This record gives sequence, structure tokens and C-alpha cells, in this order.
Amino acid sequence: MSLLDPAGHVGSLAALSQFRTDFHDCLTGRADALFELTDAVLCTDGPVRTLVGLALAPEHRRGHGALYAGLNRGRIDFERLRRTVAGLPLPRAVDGRLVLAADISPWLRPDANTSPDRSFCHTYGRGKNEHKMIPGWPYSVIAALEVGRTSWTTLLDAVRLEPGADVAAVTTVRVREVVERLMSAGQWKAGDPDILLVLDAGYDVQRLSFLLADLPLELLGRLRSDRVMRRPTPPRVYAPKGGRPPKHGGEFVFGQPDTWGEPDVRTTTETSRYGTAVATAFDRLHPRLTRRAAWLSHDAELPIIEGTVIRLKVDRLPTGGEPKPVWLWWSGTDADAGDVDRLWHAFLRRFDLEHTFRMIKQTLGWTRPKLRSPEAADRWTWLVIAAHTQLRLVRGLAADLRRPWERPAPPNKLTPARVRRGFRNLRTAVGSPAGAPKPTKAGPGRPPGSKNRRPAAVRDVGRVLKTGEPYSRPAHHKQGTKPRRVSD
Repeated sequence: MSLLDPAGHVGSLAALSQFRTDFHDCLTGRADALFELTDAVLCTDGPVRTLVGLALAPEHRRGHGALYAGLNRGRIDFERLRRTVAGLPLPRAVDGRLVLAADISPWLRPDANTSPDRSFCHTYGRGKNEHKMIPGWPYSVIAALEVGRTSWTTLLDAVRLEPGADVAAVTTVRVREVVERLMSAGQWKAGDPDILLVLDAGYDVQRLSFLLADLPLELLGRLRSDRVMRRPTPPRVYAPKGGRPPKHGGEFVFGQPDTWGEPDVRTTTETSRYGTAVATAFDRLHPRLTRRAAWLSHDAELPIIEGTVIRLKVDRLPTGGEPKPVWLWWSGTDADAGDVDRLWHAFLRRFDLEHTFRMIKQTLGWTRPKLRSPEAADRWTWLVIAAHTQLRLVRGLAADLRRPWERPAPPNKLTPARVRRGFRNLRTAVGSPAGAPKPTKAGPGRPPGSKNRRPAAVRDVGRVLKTGEPYSRPAHHKQGTKPRRVSD
């Protein structure tokens, strides 16, 4: 099933040159240093190992002092850069629909006790497949998904989550702003299919659907396998003894098949990687909300948020593990067979965002710098996004400079890492809007033998909660002690 119009993302040198000019205009302080730092990320040989090592790239004509000064004291017009990225060609589904995905990726800083605004980040599979909470800077990222099995996505937004932040509230604000920018850029017009937002199980998809109900947006999210849903409200009947009429229907327990009944839609698809995929859909199911957690401050009557529950079961997994059923919730109702197949195919494409996270971390070096200031981390994050965007614009023009042990790939199937190998040759064709560096000499620095009389303060480590409840503990805690809650 194809989700993308291939003509919508074809890059060219003209588009690359225009974006580089617009990107340079978004750099309002120390623009030349930040721009050449981005070029160094794109053109240096091999993965980015250290930040100061980028100063040795020929594209970075300034010293390492200008590199750090640009990140620590430079300025970027983030909103203008977001609008610029939103105006570029985006991948689309066959029916012209935009498919977005939101996820959180951490920049781990466990040893940075002097860095402010760190939060405990949930990490998976570290050590012996253990899930640990490690201090760092979590970033909420929104991207547009592409077709089929690919490692390409279109990064549209990234924002750092502060300690005590409400994940659902922050995601609501960011998604709303992204959709409004897409509408302003002409990416969505009246009469177009609604935009589809795909989420993983870490998001409260029903709450997000309620908060974003005024936008041309459909939400698709994964649910835990222990959830319980309710059926539509039954029709009112005469009760001789009176009493309040029921508000919810019978229970739909994910772990009890005898509560499911007959599905409204059932589809069967033969796949090469998963074998037979059977999807069953149950229409108009909703969770029973209570005035707790996120709904504690909801003054009005608790809403009934109906949607379609989809159960996906496959024969096998590519890894050889035991396949478990996947439960999905779609904010729409009255789904037909075409909608069900379109939705579970789109959910599988959400995992392409994981390939993008791995690429920008391992190849572009997103989490490599040991920056103290979170503001500098934000600037570096958007430099990496600008670098990834430039690779996407020229993905159809780059030559395959493969290693001897790598298989040849068609030009339209190159991974971002392979496109980066040939970016230096494409850069010479478009030039650089950065000005020539001015001659200077190194500063005196600290006198030999002098001590630092202004040590940096040790910062507390907080935690990002779904309900926004503040939760933190000192960075100099003793190992084995429990974290303490901080009152407002």
C-alpha cells in the first residue's frame, strides 16, 4: 500500500540553494559561525564524534572558539525556521493526506550535574534489557512520514520538555502550531483529507483527540493490551423504579475475547515480512473517564470520546520473536475496510522515526556535544534539523559513494548517511551565503596557575510527568535513596 506521492519530495539544487539562503537569514546572531558549523556537520568525513572536531573540517573556516561562541551566544529565529521547513515539499499519501508522527527522544546527560532543566528520561534496553530513568533533556519531535520501509522522515518541529511539563499539554500546543503552519504554507487547504497524526502508547490519544478536536486532524495511537473500553450509551428504557439512566454501555476488555462480540470490519492482508496480517475493527468505543489525573481540573461534564479500536495480529515477526496483538485507537468512526488497512499501515510507518533518531544521533552527532546550557542545546538541535533537511532536499541528486563492503543502491533508495557522503560535492555547486572570516588571534585565556573562583552550581534533576505534577530530587543524591516530591 503506497502512502506517498513520489513527486512531492524530489529535491533539486535550486531548492537547496533557496533553503540555505533562508536558513542563513534565520540565524540572527553569529550567523556565519552557526551556518559553517552546520556545513561541517554535513561535510565532515565519518560520523560526528566530537563537537570541537568539526572545527577541523575545511567548510568551517573559523576557529574552535567561534564554534563554541556561536552555540553559547548565537541567536536563531526558531519560529521563522519552523515556517521555512513547513513550506518545503512534504510527503503525502495517495489521497493527498499528510501523515505526521510525534515522539519523544532523550538527550542523555547523566554526568552533567551543573546543567539546568534536566529531567529523568525513560530509556529502553540499556544494560540487560533494563528500563532505566537517566537524567537528560527530553525533546518532543514531530515529523512527516514517508512511504514503505525507509529511514527518511521530514522533521518539522522539536522542543525541549522542561521538568514538570505535561506531555499531553505540550504535545497539544506543538501539534496545533505545526498544523497551523502547514495550513499557512498551503500544505493543507479546505476540502483536503484530514491530516493523520500517529502516536505510540506513551501518549494519551483520547485526551489529545479531545483537545485537538477543532483541527482538521485524525489521531491514531497504540493502546496497552490491558485497557478496558466501553460501548456506546444504550437507548433509554422505562424503569419503574426510576434512577439515573446509564451513561456508558457494556465493557470491552482487551484481554477477554468473550467481551468483544463480532467486529464491525475484518481485513486480511498477505505481507512478506509479517505473513498474514488480520485486522479487526470495533466501532464507537470510548474510555470511561474519571476526575483524576489529567481530568481533575475539567470543570464541565466529562466527555464521551468515541473512536474505532483496531486489533492487528500477524503470523510472525522479522526478529523471530513471538508476535503479540497490537491494539490501536482511531479518533474517527464508521471505518470501512480501506480505512482499517490504511490506518495499520500508517502505524507501521511510525517506527521510521526511530531510524531518524538513530541517524541524527549516531551520524550527525546530535547528542555528542557536552553542552552545559539548555539554550545552546536547543540551537544545536535545530542546526542538526537544518542539516537533515538539506540532505532530504538533495536525496535524488547525490551519488552513491558506497564502501567496498556495501551493496549498491539505486539513487532514489539512498539512506541519509549515504547522501551525506556526497553532500560536499553538491555544496560546491550551490555555494555558501556565509561571509569570509575576519583575521584575529586567540584570546589570553585564564592565567596559568589561577583557579576557577566561580564554580558552577549543582542543579536538581526533575521529571516530566503526563499530568504536570512537579517531581524532582537533588543532583547530589545518595545512591539508593528515593526521590522526593516538591510541592508547588
